[in-house]
Amino acid sequence: MPRAVRTDIVQPDGRHVYLYGAYAPPPADYHAPSIPNGTYQRRWNPLRREWVLVAASRQARTFLPDRADCPLCPSRAGRSTEIPASRFEAAVFENRFPAMVPARPAGGTCEVVVYTDEHDGAFATLPPDRLELLAEVWTDRYRELTSRRGIRYVFIFENRGEQVGVTLHHPHGQIYAYPFVPPVAALELRRQTPGCLQCRLIADELKGRRRMLINEGGIVAYVPGYARWPYEVHVATRTHRPALPALTPGSRRSFLMAMQRIARAYDRLLDIPMPYMMAMHQAPSGRPVAQAHLHVEFYPVLRDRGRLKYLAGSESGAGVFINDTLAEESADRLRAVLESQRAGESGRATVR
Repeated sequence: MPRAVRTDIVQPDGRHVYLYGAYAPPPADYHAPSIPNGTYQRRWNPLRREWVLVAASRQARTFLPDRADCPLCPSRAGRSTEIPASRFEAAVFENRFPAMVPARPAGGTCEVVVYTDEHDGAFATLPPDRLELLAEVWTDRYRELTSRRGIRYVFIFENRGEQVGVTLHHPHGQIYAYPFVPPVAALELRRQTPGCLQCRLIADELKGRRRMLINEGGIVAYVPGYARWPYEVHVATRTHRPALPALTPGSRRSFLMAMQRIARAYDRLLDIPMPYMMAMHQAPSGRPVAQAHLHVEFYPVLRDRGRLKYLAGSESGAGVFINDTLAEESADRLRAVLESQRAGESGRATVR
């Protein structure tokens, strides 16, 4: 698909809203919410050699509102939300309770990506046209944010479920544009191995096959042998591509379709909506980095029905994860769910 039509709006407090695709104007009484006053700083931890963000106003952010008060739904008469539209396809806005602001000393940007104007649902339930639009939204935001002066790394992610701290149930994700390369990405990108390490890992998984879940359309998904989380899955391009803009629109669509298949498998695995964290790893801003290979990592936080994987002493205090499951067995279970999904979809197609 061609680049999605984008409408740019600046709210009275200076925050930007980007509406993608078709939309309808807000009601006549629309009143934009404003960012609260707060302290935003970057503080250096010399022991761990990493930045800590201070965002003192986030304590007051919206917490699990009633559906009628959802700030991500379309605005209606008598109820103004973050979205200055009474109908929209997808929207992005600068967070009213950000972890960073563009002004120094924080020096970054935090955006909320609203997948749909429908309150009920999830990334796993987006219809094909909205999934395709989301691929272009993510790509557009990556392009724009990496081009901004002072931005070193653009991180697209999604937290799903109250168990991982989600405070709004409307389907959405986030984008952090950091003024530095965050520790996890920095560790991956500075490895001094010949060629791309991610390419080698994918080749090894394809050769072994036991942990491979998807290998279609130039996209692979697998449970890594070194998984830290129960049922952790990585989705990546088979050939070396540093970021979303390096893919054709068709390949971006295939990439998100594979991601969605994994998200749907999670929900069927335990027959409950799976809480997870999704982290997209891409190239940093600026010069090319040999180790930058586009991939997504899914961290589902349930190890069984009603049993959370806690980041306790070893994980949080020592940085050593303990996985309660065997990667190969997790792959077997997820593969069975994926095959069942495919059989069900084929059956529905036959009936139609």
